[in-house]
Amino acid sequence: MNVGRAKEILESMDMVNVTYDGTPVIIQNVDEKTKMARIYSRVKPDDELDVPVLNLIEE
Repeated sequence: MNVGRAKEILESMDMVNVTYDGTPVIIQNVDEKTKMARIYSRVKPDDELDVPVLNLIEE
């Protein structure tokens, strides 16, 4: 995924299916400079990670 699309999903009112390493996630924040996203698992919302936006997959 690219940074622009990640920001669109973050700002969207619609629920967009996004996965990271096969796990459904929610995008919490996107840093355009570092091209990193703060995400958390839909299953375990306490598990937050900073990951490269390129590793996020829109289903």
